[in-house]
Amino acid sequence: MDLHIRQLSKRYGAVAALDQVDLDVESGELVALLGPSGSGKTTLLRVIAGLLHPDDGRVLFGENDATRLSLRERNVGFVFQHYALFKHMTVAENIAFGLRSRPRSRRPDKATIARRVNELLGLIQLPEFGGRYPEQLSGGQKQRVALARALAIDPNVLLLDEPFGALDAKVRVELRRWLRNLHEQTGQTTLFVTHDQEEALELADRVVVLRDGRIEQVGTPDEIYSAPASAYVFDFIGRANVLDGHVEHGHFVAGAHALHLPTDTTDGAARLYARPHDIALTAVDEGLPAHVIAAHRLADRITLELHVDGQARAFELDFVATPDLHTPTPGDRIGLRPLRYRVYPA
Repeated sequence: MDLHIRQLSKRYGAVAALDQVDLDVESGELVALLGPSGSGKTTLLRVIAGLLHPDDGRVLFGENDATRLSLRERNVGFVFQHYALFKHMTVAENIAFGLRSRPRSRRPDKATIARRVNELLGLIQLPEFGGRYPEQLSGGQKQRVALARALAIDPNVLLLDEPFGALDAKVRVELRRWLRNLHEQTGQTTLFVTHDQEEALELADRVVVLRDGRIEQVGTPDEIYSAPASAYVFDFIGRANVLDGHVEHGHFVAGAHALHLPTDTTDGAARLYARPHDIALTAVDEGLPAHVIAAHRLADRITLELHVDGQARAFELDFVATPDLHTPTPGDRIGLRPLRYRVYPA
C-alpha cells in the first residue's frame, strides 16, 4: 500500500521534533529513515503508526486519511528494538497474538490461524520453533519472531524501529541480509528507523536523511552517497574530508591558490568535500601541501592521517599500495588533489 505524509509537524514545547515533513512511499518499497539522535526519525515512525498524534499534517494510507485513527485501526505491523515478545507465550502463540486479538467478527478460525502461523514460521526459517518460549531463543531468532508477529495481520505498512539495535555486529549483518530477502519475498511496504549508515545503504530501496525534524534528502543509496544534496548529508554519510576556501570565477580556491578546481557553486566563501578514496597523491608543488601525521596499513590498503597547510580539520587519504608506489611515512611532505568532490557555500 502507498503511504503519503503531508506537512507533518510535531512539537514538544519549543522543540520541533517534526517540521512540515512531506514524504511519499510507494507500495512495496523498503525505505530507511536515517539520522542522528534527535533528528525526528522515531517520532515520524510513531506518528505513522498512530502511537503519537501530530500537531499538524496528515498521514494517508493510499487515499484513506489515517491521521486520527488508532494503531489497531491503521492495521500496521510494528517491530521494536527489544523484541517485546510475550515471555509466557510460545513462539507460535506470539505470532498468532494479533490474529487472536481481533474482534470476533474479524477473527479467523483456529485452523486458519494455525496455517498462517506455520506459513510464517517457514518464512522466518524457524519451522521447528513454534513450541519454544522466547527465553529459549537467541537475539536474532527473537527478532525474526517479532517480525513474523507483525506480518501475521497482513499489515498495510510494516514499521521497524531500530530492529537490529540490540544485536551484536555479526548477527546484525546476517539478519539485515535475511530481512532484505524476506522483503523481496513478501513485497511488504516497509519503513525502518536506523542510525547505522551501512545498514540503511545496504538494505533500503530509498533512504530518507533527517536532520532537526526536517528531511535533508530522499534518494537511492547510490544517490545519497554519490550525490549528496547538502554539505550535511555529505558529512553525515560515509567519511568526508573538508577544505575551507572560496569560489571565484567558477573555481574553488584553497591554500593560497595551491588548489584551483572548477565548480558551479556561486562566488564567495565555500567548503569542498571529498571522500578519502577520491583524492590523489601528488608532488608537494603540484597539489595542496600537507604533511603526514600517521600511516596505517591493512592488507593492501593504506590510510594516511594528514595535516593540510592552512586547514584546521584533520584529513584522511585512502589508497591501494602497489609495488611501484612509495608509501609516505609520518613527517613526509606530500601534495593532494581531489579527483571527485562537491563544493557547497560555507
